[in-house]
Amino acid sequence: MKKQTLYIITLLLSCLTTFGQNSKIPSSIENIEMKIDSVLSLMTLEEKVGQLVQYNGSWDLTGPASELGSKQKEDNLKNGLVGSMLNVLSVEATREAQKLVMENSRMKIPLIFGYDVIHGYKTIFPIPLGETASWDLDAMERSARIAAIESVAEGVNWTFSPMIDVSRDARWGRIMEGSGEDPYLTSVVGVAKIKGYQGDDLAGDLTIAATAKHFAGYGFAEAGRDYNTVNLGENELQNSVLPPFKAAAEAGVATFMNSFNEIDGIPSTGNKYLQRDLLKGEWDWKGFMVSDWASITEMIDHGFAKDKKHAAQIAMNAGSDMDMEGGAYESSLAELVKEGSIEETLIDDAVKRVLRVKFKLGLFEDPYKYSNPDVKKNISYEDHRKEARTIAAKSIVLLKNEKQLLPINNTVKSIAVIGPLANDKDAPIGNWRAQGEANSAVSVLEGIKGAVNKNTKVEYALGTILGTSERSFLLPLDINTSDRSGFQAAIELAKNSELVVMVLGEDAFQAGEGRSQAKIGLAGLQQELLEEIKKVNSNIVLVLINGRPMEISWASENLPAIVVAWQLGSESGNAIADVLFGKYNPSGKLPVSFPRLVGQEPLYYNQKNTGRPTNGEHVTYSHYTDVKKDALYPFGYGLSYTQFEYGDLSLSRTEMNSENNIEATITIKNTGKVKGKEVVQLYLQDIIGSRTRPVKELKGFQLVELEPGESKTVTFPITTKMLEFYTANRVWEVEDGEFNIFVGGNSIDLKSSNFKFKN
Repeated sequence: MKKQTLYIITLLLSCLTTFGQNSKIPSSIENIEMKIDSVLSLMTLEEKVGQLVQYNGSWDLTGPASELGSKQKEDNLKNGLVGSMLNVLSVEATREAQKLVMENSRMKIPLIFGYDVIHGYKTIFPIPLGETASWDLDAMERSARIAAIESVAEGVNWTFSPMIDVSRDARWGRIMEGSGEDPYLTSVVGVAKIKGYQGDDLAGDLTIAATAKHFAGYGFAEAGRDYNTVNLGENELQNSVLPPFKAAAEAGVATFMNSFNEIDGIPSTGNKYLQRDLLKGEWDWKGFMVSDWASITEMIDHGFAKDKKHAAQIAMNAGSDMDMEGGAYESSLAELVKEGSIEETLIDDAVKRVLRVKFKLGLFEDPYKYSNPDVKKNISYEDHRKEARTIAAKSIVLLKNEKQLLPINNTVKSIAVIGPLANDKDAPIGNWRAQGEANSAVSVLEGIKGAVNKNTKVEYALGTILGTSERSFLLPLDINTSDRSGFQAAIELAKNSELVVMVLGEDAFQAGEGRSQAKIGLAGLQQELLEEIKKVNSNIVLVLINGRPMEISWASENLPAIVVAWQLGSESGNAIADVLFGKYNPSGKLPVSFPRLVGQEPLYYNQKNTGRPTNGEHVTYSHYTDVKKDALYPFGYGLSYTQFEYGDLSLSRTEMNSENNIEATITIKNTGKVKGKEVVQLYLQDIIGSRTRPVKELKGFQLVELEPGESKTVTFPITTKMLEFYTANRVWEVEDGEFNIFVGGNSIDLKSSNFKFKN
């Protein structure tokens, strides 16, 4: 009987594979669902649970498993009790892991291999926060496409990206990994990234599955402290946190990842409303949910589960499909089903979701599709570096430019390049660097030396070191607060130079997971060094290498030129030099507000009016008594080497209903002397609502390039969808009323008009 059963299984799977490879019938959704049901019907409970288990590739898969834990994991792979692996990083290793399954397991269901490909694989692009500053969705899609190609070349077919957590707090370390404080901007960036990773069809040869993370509320951690508690009301959750995830689901993202935090006392990993009711129910999303690293078992520490078994029960009932290195599912799910604590139909649903993604990736047709060494031979890494340089330049934001210091004139005879990050080739790579090689970025010093003419002397002084410990993802960075031995040499160099380029900011490992900071200014002795240099030479261009908004009030008040260069990746120094010397006219705009002081955090442009927005006579209104309440540099802000003049804002009509849109039109003119790009931004305000509404919300933008003296008319359609919000009726709808409309080059300097909406 056993032989007959195995024969039927083998025959059916062979037919399924042949069907996928040779059939002239399109691989439609119906056909995939038929295959999924056929495979599922043959699986044992233990094999089903195995598809929901993900292992870290913590041993050499091309050799024998020597450690006891690794030996057990290898045996589980052979027995078909593992569905996925992460951090398996070569075509040779993924082939060997896949062989363990395909040559030994009964069902021969291929593995899917995941990895944190966040802003490039080997060619590193700007950190996501920095890249968002380009506001160039096509560029962001291209960088994700390149990352996907390089991932495929190394055997990876699933990335844990994009991170689409809205965050308003510069103290939060992982703000570098997202797109900033605005739900709309985060949404469209997330969709662009998903399109780049997944292409038009997941079955393509150079596509990988994307992950929308972290579901949900992770970026709203109290005090900006990673993994911390989140307190969100329904209004904020629906209107600020969830829109990017809804957009990702509609864009067909293959997977979601839940988050470490709790919301209103319920850990996200065990949140049935978010995962099962909303995402899989109301939104009808068909992919699978993977936990974040061990977040299922972390519900024990939350005080929400008493042990691994209880945690597994909570997570599965809530809709968490795959357990990333938690050990809860493999140890407990089968037992929970057998004792009646979990319905097997929930296991079946989770397994179907995992199988669906594997079928869409084409793994059932060719399990070794992503273990092809020939892919790497056809990749032009040199072309990828060129693209990285272009995108990095687009991401740079010019905050201040007085005394016409920028672009640097070719008549400048001597430039002092000073600072702990000036000749640093590692910090620009940023955190979450995948397989980006340490110390492989072009430094600012190298970029400047490559850009100057032969008559300009470039000299360098370190000034001070930033950190004194070994750089590592896991180890804390020890900031230098005592070594001033390089100060005098830097001061003397600045004194004898025509222009000073100060390169300060953050190390790669000051931002990222677990890297929250209570202070967001220039760490260590950098501020002191900057002030000493200013005493001897006021012609300073400050270049910030940063992973978050920084507190730079002193620099803003005392320095003539400031450039936010983020952590720009492999071609950082060249891109920065392109902007400093005018080869590229800066066009970046801030995706986050820069505070005057850290005490303003969390800080964001789309705040509420409150009942006391202003009071001209008394102190009894919403403000600070020691500093202005607004941002030092607001959301959407960024200068150019040219100037743009905005005409009057006109509307096609002043009344709107669900059947008739309004068109908003404005003319932009380049009144300067060089060609430039401007991000024209559209904001709306719903003046009266059943829930209080923000003072303004970004609803659209267009990137416009103009020659000197050229004008262009920009038109924004105002649709009903743009006016919707989650109302007191607990539905997304438009309420009758009056709306303000704003258009301009940032969230503060705007032309305005208004209209009425009536259903």
